[in-house]
Amino acid sequence: MTFSKPLVALAVTLALAGCSQTPTESNDSFTLTVAHINDTHSNFDPVKSSFKANDTLVYNEFGGYPRLQTMAEEYKADAKADNKSFLFLHGGDAWQGSAYFKINEGAMNADLLSRMGLDAMALGNHEFDLNNAKLNTFISEINFPVLAANVDTSKDADLKNQTNLKPFVVFAFDGNKKTPVTDLNNLPKDKDLVAVFGLALEDMPNLAPNTGNVEFHDMVKSAQATVDMLKAKGINNVIALTHIGNAVDLDVASKVNGIDLIVGGHSHTLLGDFTNIGHDHTGTYAQMVTNPNGLSQTCVVQAGQYAQAIGEVDVSFDAQGTVTNCAGLNTLLTNDEYFHSPMREADSKFSAKETADVVNFVEGEENIAITAEEAAMRQLIDSKYKPAVDKAYGKVIAQVPTEIIHERRPGDKGTDAHGSDVAPILAAGQYYWANSPEVQAVTGMKVDFSLIGAGGIRKNIEAGEYREGNIALELIPFSNFMSVVPVKGKVIRDLLESTVGATLPEGSHAGKFPYGGHIRYQFTETTPRKAGKLDFVEVMTGTAEKPVWTALQDNKTYNVAINNYNATGNDGWTPLFNAQKKDSGRVDLAYVNEKLTAFPVKNIESVKGKYKVRYEGAAPNCKAENTRCNTDAQAVIDYIAENTPVLKPLNYEVVTFNRAN
Repeated sequence: MTFSKPLVALAVTLALAGCSQTPTESNDSFTLTVAHINDTHSNFDPVKSSFKANDTLVYNEFGGYPRLQTMAEEYKADAKADNKSFLFLHGGDAWQGSAYFKINEGAMNADLLSRMGLDAMALGNHEFDLNNAKLNTFISEINFPVLAANVDTSKDADLKNQTNLKPFVVFAFDGNKKTPVTDLNNLPKDKDLVAVFGLALEDMPNLAPNTGNVEFHDMVKSAQATVDMLKAKGINNVIALTHIGNAVDLDVASKVNGIDLIVGGHSHTLLGDFTNIGHDHTGTYAQMVTNPNGLSQTCVVQAGQYAQAIGEVDVSFDAQGTVTNCAGLNTLLTNDEYFHSPMREADSKFSAKETADVVNFVEGEENIAITAEEAAMRQLIDSKYKPAVDKAYGKVIAQVPTEIIHERRPGDKGTDAHGSDVAPILAAGQYYWANSPEVQAVTGMKVDFSLIGAGGIRKNIEAGEYREGNIALELIPFSNFMSVVPVKGKVIRDLLESTVGATLPEGSHAGKFPYGGHIRYQFTETTPRKAGKLDFVEVMTGTAEKPVWTALQDNKTYNVAINNYNATGNDGWTPLFNAQKKDSGRVDLAYVNEKLTAFPVKNIESVKGKYKVRYEGAAPNCKAENTRCNTDAQAVIDYIAENTPVLKPLNYEVVTFNRAN
């Protein structure tokens, strides 16, 4: 059955296809257990991290696919033993994020995710990072459906015939026994029915430029139409599997009647209170949101990022599909080998007694669990995929004495008002590279400062040896090219105000949060989670050792180094698009036959929701074998290799973000 037409038309068609049937519930109440993950981003190996056990700082590892597999199997086994109805869902963005993805593209995710026993996955924005032909291959190879009720693929050559991309799926439960339902006009009797529908970002073309001819529709209207159609058919228990961000999930729940549970992704929000291990409390797990009818409520969950945690929630329904109880939690999955130093030297390893103390602590906490890696999956990764990745990392360019932390939004996860220490290093590197003699000879412009979006940076800079591949394959892996854009200071001011303002709501997508090189600003929140003001913006006119800061002038033209994705206005950097609609003096930079080449930009147009760059001549052909487009990563590699043999945070701050109490 192929679902490629707009949802509203689909709903009408199905509603007219036969009479509504109301199944008889097997009991007056029904409880479903849902395990869920999201934004795993190809983190097949564990993520180096840390936590506090009482007053002891512990350097450990969290997650990785083999640990997720172990815990998912444990949840499934418990559900089977108790004859409980069970689903395992993925909130989208399995793609991108590690060297494994750069080398294997979607194939490794298809292989490993298909071993996990997932029931469905949301369609994330990073699933569009390659092209629709490769996305189509991925969807065809996995053994579970990808869901999005608000997309229309009928005009896309690659996805129009894809039968495993669906608006929704329906399951019939008899205790732990689960059966897919394909005929909504002949629903099984005496079974508990659950529908799971997907929601993708309605502004996907602005966030993911490689969406082809896929159309994305209004999330709220599509969700309500889907719920209404399902309930008209007699399916009262409805789950939305979304990749739109926690703040948007809460908003959708407040505007749509009849969604019982939202399992989300996109904002990387680890819901729940993790202050017991020295982490944050970033929002309520299983928060109940009242629907617009003032009667029904929706339970909302999300499980963090990078395969570090898994959530499990129990949802109880009455015979009419109304949620009567919703409770659960996220669990971080840790190893059992601990160190005092982030370098993890042998002599910093915890003693047997120290390890036992940490183990005893962990065993007493609900939201962290020592979890062994599933052996077969670990062996598969190490034997089939890891050798090529290890070979691809290249030469050592620096030593990192202490882990350098990247957090998208200042103040999150224990960071201070200045936020990421990684982003300013990358922005400084791109500023340095753009002002090198080689680049200036091509652009003819001296760069005043650089800007970088937090979402393009995928991880911390880990302590130890740092290689070229750590940057190009993991840290900024998107193969964007650098742009030099002349714009007025007022455009930069508008950009900072709008992008920071958009990240204020709790659970909002903070990938658009801006950092800079040779520029700094202060933003003060005036109304908690709603509004704020830009206090000042200053451009550095001195040196890093002796910085001189000068106020940004609204009417002055500045040459700004930015990667092409943000320079075009994507991910909410709209003021840059507006500034280049009529004409642009921008120059894009890529290597052709290993020679740095300029690609002058004429202007940018909006075409069916996508920002389309028009060049004075030929556009960079990043698919050509003789063209290398990842100048964003190369800029940082060159900067670190030539200037920072010992890599540490910058000695000045570029962002001050004052949150309201």
